[in-house]
Amino acid sequence: MDTVAFRVAFLVVWFGTGAITGLWLARRGHDLRWIPIALVLGPIFVPIALERADRGGPRRVSTGDDDAAPSVGPRVLVGWDGSAQAAAALDAAQRLFGGDGELVLAEVVPYEAAEDPQQAVVATADAELNAVAAKIGRPDRPPRHEVLVGAAGEALAHRAQQLEADVIAVGRRGRGVSRLLLGSVSSYLLEHSPVPVLIVDPAHMRV
Repeated sequence: MDTVAFRVAFLVVWFGTGAITGLWLARRGHDLRWIPIALVLGPIFVPIALERADRGGPRRVSTGDDDAAPSVGPRVLVGWDGSAQAAAALDAAQRLFGGDGELVLAEVVPYEAAEDPQQAVVATADAELNAVAAKIGRPDRPPRHEVLVGAAGEALAHRAQQLEADVIAVGRRGRGVSRLLLGSVSSYLLEHSPVPVLIVDPAHMRV
């Protein structure tokens, strides 16, 4: 193998290993900013990723009012990220279950957000959820809201089981960069959710 071919092969292996490892870490609920770092470090990043990946699994890091009045209808966990897809899922959940059901809004943030001493990302997500809950809530039954940490699909499925939720409602995402990097949350839930999943297509408003 000549020098040029060797260098090309070396770079392919180096950056390829970094890209695969960075994507693997991001899909396990970690910050996307690890991906460019992984590209630069290549194989050196592998032990770092393995150490970072061990964070104890998804969990709740912030919560709204746990004293909300219990409902007599179904409990619906709604995945929220501020997108049009999430808004469509929330709208569908309200129309289908809002009469006598209980809505629980949940936003999922990376593990690194929970490790930040200032909790800036968690606080921002909590404030956004609080604002959304205030707009849609009824005085006698304000919706609960929670910030979860971890991979989005895994965190929602895990929390639904803890809450003994009857349904998870999420929006359908397209084929954009987010899906390429993080995978499809709705697809994960269809395969792994312990409860039925309501997937809303905002483009056609099909439920």
